[in-house]
Amino acid sequence: MTWRIAGTGINMGPAWQTSVHQVQAQSRRDFLSCAGGGFGALALLSLLVEEGVLPRVARSEDAGTAAGANRPPPGARSLNPLAPRAGHFNGTAKSVIFLFMDGAPSHLDTFDHKPLVNEFAGKPLPESVERVITPMGVSNNPLLPTRRKWQRYGQSGLEISDWYPHVAGCADDLCVIRSCWADALNHVGGVCQMNTGSILAGRPSLGSWVTYGLGTENQNLPGFVVLLDNDREPPGGNRVWGTGFMPATFQGTRFRNGKTPVLHLAPPEALDDSQQRYKLDYINQLNRKHLETRAADFDLEARIAAYELAFRMQAEAPAAVDLAEETQATQELYGLDDKAASAFGRNCLLARRLVERGVRFVQLYSGSGSQWDAHTKIEENHTRLCRSTDKPIAGLLKDLKTRGLLDQTLVIWGGEFGRTPMSEKGDGRDHNPYGFTMWMAGGGVAGGKVVGATDDFGLKAVEKRVHVRDLHATILELAGLDHTQLLYMHQGRPERPTVNEGHVIDDEMA
Repeated sequence: MTWRIAGTGINMGPAWQTSVHQVQAQSRRDFLSCAGGGFGALALLSLLVEEGVLPRVARSEDAGTAAGANRPPPGARSLNPLAPRAGHFNGTAKSVIFLFMDGAPSHLDTFDHKPLVNEFAGKPLPESVERVITPMGVSNNPLLPTRRKWQRYGQSGLEISDWYPHVAGCADDLCVIRSCWADALNHVGGVCQMNTGSILAGRPSLGSWVTYGLGTENQNLPGFVVLLDNDREPPGGNRVWGTGFMPATFQGTRFRNGKTPVLHLAPPEALDDSQQRYKLDYINQLNRKHLETRAADFDLEARIAAYELAFRMQAEAPAAVDLAEETQATQELYGLDDKAASAFGRNCLLARRLVERGVRFVQLYSGSGSQWDAHTKIEENHTRLCRSTDKPIAGLLKDLKTRGLLDQTLVIWGGEFGRTPMSEKGDGRDHNPYGFTMWMAGGGVAGGKVVGATDDFGLKAVEKRVHVRDLHATILELAGLDHTQLLYMHQGRPERPTVNEGHVIDDEMA
């Protein structure tokens, strides 16, 4: 049965079968009567939809949201595309924090100890080892020894190098995946694939898929936040946290560096809340009218949503980004008292404050602009970057655990690929997508474990190989989303986050 809210021009029926009915006013008296009679119903309609009593109204600009293949999942009934929704099943991770080491850290010097690399130092790989293609052509170069000291930590006995001594103290919380592999040889394609699942630009980022599938619990903050530790963007720019063919509503929101991550949170003193609300409503009315003749204009749709979010953020964001509320001990835990670690430490602490407030996905970039890219002077390069991230990451894991948040927050560490055992320019390592390490912690992941292995020289993944799309499938699974069922219809084709590939890594599940 379909019924009409008088004066609103909207017919409300069963969920996802709602139609829009417009009646042309025949006179000014008719117009005023309809407008006056329906004004109160507009407020009522908004409240009923917000509470989930009434279904979302299907519109052409939703680009197929009302179609059976697209999200939102069963039971979702809201005008707000970022409203919290149930996943395909109960996930163990309510939020995700992705610690991205931009430029590719060396797994051979951090989490994947290979003694044979030092034994063959100064010599080429044995003839029995198949050569690989490297960007700089170092396949036959002599092996570069690691200067690291290795030690086993925790009850699990995970072997970790002295470049990450603080993270090593959390060894029993880590699931170290030593058999990752990817398709890209360069940074642009590698960063793109680790973020979107493809080496080719134009697909939604992982954070966008998560917020598209689940929405976000806090409507006064962005659902997907990006934090850089300097002013340089990663290779590929902001498209790596973009939405590709999806509406821009689901893209990552980049917070600024320093003490003011979000500008203009305080409204002008001369403008009170009611005036600002009236102004915003009028702008949205004009934008909606403009959108009626421009179906699927995702940029305009995102702009409308951004106005609303900006208004709501003024109430909550100032407190969320105010690190001065934290105790001195907590700030020191994250390394804010250490100049070398303070930039990344601030972002790690901010990430914790965001997820505890219901933000769904937070991505932190270390060395943004490919600073981990150690083709030369790897000792100098990695010593600086490991020091800048070690204490903040350990502080994040410990703080989440103390607050009871680690079990529901999935933390991921890694870069776009690894580095070769062969030397480059005498004291550096080249790109290695054939075998590298990433780790996960919290969010339902079994800690103190190792998944897979590379060969004796750390060149190739040989045991339980884990492709980037397998990683993405596993992250989505932990969040409660089936990567084969999370669909977005684009140009008549059902698009999936793992591009019709990928398998969940069952070994990681607790």
